Amino acid sequence: MNREQMTTSDPETSNRESNAVDSGQSQETEAASDDTLTTQPSEALSERDRAPTPASAPTVIEARDLYVYYGETQALDGIDIKIPGEQVTAIIGPSGCGKSTFLRCLNRMNDLVDAARVEGDLLFEGVNVYDDDVDPVVLRRRIGMVFQAPNPFPKSIYDNVAYGLRIQDKTDNLDERVETALRRAALWDEVKDRLDENALGLSGGQQQRLCIARAIAPDPEVLLMDEPASALDPVATSQIEDLIGELSEEYTVIIVTHNMQQAARISDKTAVFLTGGELVEFDDTTKIFENPDHQRVEDYITGKFG
Repeated sequence: MNREQMTTSDPETSNRESNAVDSGQSQETEAASDDTLTTQPSEALSERDRAPTPASAPTVIEARDLYVYYGETQALDGIDIKIPGEQVTAIIGPSGCGKSTFLRCLNRMNDLVDAARVEGDLLFEGVNVYDDDVDPVVLRRRIGMVFQAPNPFPKSIYDNVAYGLRIQDKTDNLDERVETALRRAALWDEVKDRLDENALGLSGGQQQRLCIARAIAPDPEVLLMDEPASALDPVATSQIEDLIGELSEEYTVIIVTHNMQQAARISDKTAVFLTGGELVEFDDTTKIFENPDHQRVEDYITGKFG
């Protein structure tokens, strides 16, 4: 899969995409391009430059001593983590422990919160995404996001998927790109004869898969998911879980979930955040659920805490 070399976007495109994010439509900014993440392209590592070790997948995202504050309230407490590529990493923990805050740090969505302050290092392919020369609009093209509640635009099914491509003027083979995204999202067979219909007419599960198709159409490298199945029925939840497993063959997937059984089913790695915004343990999912190192983690998983 071809991956973009990230550069600062042109001002007109940047303004359009920033406005889309400001209005809560973050997935509109996930289109791929030949841009670089920083104003100094030599600092960004392309996939060709990354040499994966035979024993494990390469680290794609790394946090070093990461703190987040909302005003005077500390939301994350010195997070250190290395997230591998092309795997599913689940983030679990009780409400208010900083799971979603961490997720939103990864593509700088917290920039949209006036009171938010981030300290420490957060690296994406070796580049600190909070460096002054990093363009958050370009970053969000490479790190897409799917939210808890399905949020299709009041447009046709086709236009929802095509939006990010059009905003980036990536309209070559547009029909093919839209179909590919819908197939990857396991939605094509259900909507191929109704692409001109309003997306708001889809069921909840279909809307969420449409949002996933919209997020992956521009071919990001990382897909963030903030409880993407929490509002869905069991059948739709199962479809989303199956889809996540398929997507992890091509994308790095990071999912926040309150459902520990879901984390155990779908993830390769699990990070356990507990009260105070502390990352208590991060390891292979099997180990976390069967033999955690920390008693606090075992108590949480067994229902004695949280």
